[in-house]
Formats: sequence, structure tokens, C-alpha cells
Amino acid sequence: MSFRYVKPAGEAVFKDSLTTKMEDRIVPYRQGKGAEAGIIGLPLSKSSISPSTASEAPAAIRKAFRSLTTYASGKGDYAGTILDFGDVLMHPTDIDENIARLKESIRDMLKQEACHRYIILGGDHGISYPSIAAFQEKYGTIGVLQWDAHHDLRNLEDGGRTNGTPFRSLLEAGILKGEHLVQIGIRDYCNAGAYAEYGEEKGVHVYTMEEVERQGITTILQKEIARLKKVTDAVYLSVDMDVVDQAFAPGCPAAGPGGITSRELISSIAAAAADPSVKAMDLVENDPSKDIRDMTSRLAAYAMMTFLHAK
Repeated sequence: MSFRYVKPAGEAVFKDSLTTKMEDRIVPYRQGKGAEAGIIGLPLSKSSISPSTASEAPAAIRKAFRSLTTYASGKGDYAGTILDFGDVLMHPTDIDENIARLKESIRDMLKQEACHRYIILGGDHGISYPSIAAFQEKYGTIGVLQWDAHHDLRNLEDGGRTNGTPFRSLLEAGILKGEHLVQIGIRDYCNAGAYAEYGEEKGVHVYTMEEVERQGITTILQKEIARLKKVTDAVYLSVDMDVVDQAFAPGCPAAGPGGITSRELISSIAAAAADPSVKAMDLVENDPSKDIRDMTSRLAAYAMMTFLHAK
């Protein structure tokens, strides 16, 4: 008895000898290794003001890699290697401790100088505060392009640091200047007037959905990238998946109507990532427990490939 067709559990799947899958480009990080890009999971969602298991997103997005090939028309195969630094171990109850762990882990990753670009898999949007803080320590003045339905400029008095406070935390700590923050896709009936006013006072560049429709999302991105690269040392992309309409991304804790399409998300990330000043992108607010047929996780994985393969 040869067991010729029996494979290890989970590996009895069809393989096309002429097709390379995204997961084939990913290897675990080892000391001394270098690659075009690196990924790390920041599985924190205990700080979410909405019920959320976005902490499960890094695993769900990695699983979605299996459905994507490395080939794109006009670009050919993505031939780079991607180092996977793994996931940060979270404290079960202490949010402040977790914020410290996230920052230390991003700092440790950057110290290796192993990659040219990085992708950070959240978690809720609270992870952007320690992540951007660590990038600011490494690169200097940081510009941020934020895709989001929400300002995420909530006050800290009502609930401490949550997924609604990362950019207020960065602004008030002096890590990020208001004029270096660009918010794209802000929607009606998702925010408070007080936070719109706060952003205006700080000089944040805000593009509502009305402005996105009027100007075009790629036009906005190209204009803002050209501005930011003149006044900052590096640019960081922060992609809250709830910027996408719930029809395309149902797995967000704050999913709602009136957002951008999946195609607009992809084209705008491509427009931004094509510039060498862009060093990192985080993907946040994807809750696999709320998803339908992995739609949101697959879109996040597609966005990741777009970032990596941008030219």
C-alpha cells in the first residue's frame, strides 16, 4: 500500500504547475534575512468601541493569500520575497500594555532594516497610534494618508485610547502634524461636528465622500502624495476597511452605506504606493466573524498585493 495520493491534512489541494500563489512568496523572518517587503500582525481589538474580533484579521488575511496569484496584467509576476515577522502576543486585559507591546514590536522590526516596505495587519484602528509612532522614530517627519469613514479624532476623556482615538493621540503627542494628515472618504452620519472642527483647527486635510466623488479619488491621492513628499521624510498609508461601502466590505464593525467601491480602494492604493516615499501600509477594522464569504479579508489581501506590486 503506497498512499500515493494521500497528503498531509490540509494539503490535499489542486496545484497548477504554471501558477504561483501569493502564499508561495511569503517566508518566516529569520535573523539576517532580507526581502523587498515585510508583514507583521498586530491582533488587537479589545480597544474597539464597537463589539469586534478584528484581532482575528491577520490570520484571515493570510488565509486569503491562498486565493491570489502573483500575476498582474501589464506588470507580470510579483517576484519579490515577503518576510513574515509573525503576530504580536497580546495581553488579555491591559490595553496600555498592549499599545506598548505593539510599538516595541514595530520598533524591533524596523531596527532589522531587513525590508524596503512594510505591511501591518490589524487589529482595530487603535494599532495605528503605536505603529506610526514607531515609524516616526525611525524615519523622522511622517505623512499619513488615512482611508476612513471616520475622523478617529475622538477625545480620550470618555474612554481612554480606543480605535476612535489614534490620530488624536498622534496629534496631541506631537508625533504627527495636522497638515501632514490626509483623511479620505469621510462619510456623513458617521462623525460628530466637534471632531470635524478639531481636525480643521489642527490643519488636517479632509476629503469627504462628496469631495471624492467630485474630484476623483486617484486625483486626490496623487495631489496629496506630491505635497506630502516635499514636507515629510516618509509616508504611511492607513487603510480602515470601513471606508469601503458595506456592499463590498461587510466584515467591518462599523460597516455602512455610502462608501467607496472596492475598485476605488484598489486604484487609490496603487496611485499612492507607486511613489517611493511610501514606506508602509496598515490594514485595519476587518472582523472575520462579521464577514460574508471572506469578502473583506480577500479585499484586504488584494489591497496588500496592490501595495506590493505598485509601479
